[in-house]
Amino acid sequence: MTVFTGPEQFLEGYTQILADACSTGRRLTREELRSRRDLGAEAAAKGHALRVLVREHLRAGRSAWPAGASPDTVLSTIEQAVDSFAAGYEQAQHLALRQAVTARREFIDDLLHGLGDPGHLAARAEHFGLRLSRTHAVAVAEGPEKYDETDEVPRRVASALFGRFEGRRILFTTKDGRMVCIAPGDQDDVLVHFAKHAHAATGGSQVALGRSRPGAVGIGHSYEEALNALDVAHRMGFNDPLLRAVDMLVFPVLARDRQALVDLVATTLSPLQQARGGAEPLLATLTAYFDTGCIATEAARKLSLSVRALTYRLERIHTLTGADPTHPTHRYTLHTAVIGARLLGWPTRPL
Repeated sequence: MTVFTGPEQFLEGYTQILADACSTGRRLTREELRSRRDLGAEAAAKGHALRVLVREHLRAGRSAWPAGASPDTVLSTIEQAVDSFAAGYEQAQHLALRQAVTARREFIDDLLHGLGDPGHLAARAEHFGLRLSRTHAVAVAEGPEKYDETDEVPRRVASALFGRFEGRRILFTTKDGRMVCIAPGDQDDVLVHFAKHAHAATGGSQVALGRSRPGAVGIGHSYEEALNALDVAHRMGFNDPLLRAVDMLVFPVLARDRQALVDLVATTLSPLQQARGGAEPLLATLTAYFDTGCIATEAARKLSLSVRALTYRLERIHTLTGADPTHPTHRYTLHTAVIGARLLGWPTRPL
């Protein structure tokens, strides 16, 4: 029995089918077409190039040209055989592609959420270009729309990223409509480049960078930090295009004990609701005052007020709350309460 090792193994029975069909001018049978599809699928699974295989079919057809058969009959038979072979090849390729996409999505979900066995996860990571023995950091970009990897915006960002850092061990993907970039922890330039192009491609999205952490679990933690940074920025009204979780550690600390934060806001700031117009104007005054480093002239300019009007509001706050925003001891309590109010969405949301 002849053992084939090259492309010719996928032509098994082809010349016999050609001879049999051309002898009467009939079309290929269902079984003959199925055999061609099966061989095409097998060739795709083993990674052979379709172009080479089609050329081999044409070469074999020319070499085994049935004597006495008309060119139209021979060419029609070859066409049927090759078409069925290519259909099996393409179907197998599409199935493999779907399986690869599913495997990649499952890996990304497991990686970002810290699921699965660490050893198995590390082995899968090698296939996707990551070495989990290193530290990694995660950047997350949240745009005005929800994105999938096949959308134009992520494709543009990915092109800019891999065009600049070809060969680097980085992973780009989308998750829950956001763009995500994972890079070695010592390659901050990769994440900054990603942030720059994500911001531009989305027309001004915010990008958050988690801290560099070791191992597979560390990637999940860095991802959560980046998400939390985006959430805090939204709650606090931060407009910075680039947010670093390391610069925002105070906010999760404050939010960790929600009941204590609610008590602080309620005790310190709820008296502001007695003011004419409610608490919001005075809360905005405190926010501007603290955001400008407690410089009255800058705070007044930010609020489009006169310095005298700002001073009056600060005195009103002192009267209602008993805490003086200009006093160093009181200032810390008020400032922390204002941050807490922004995190909790008060007074729009009830405590």
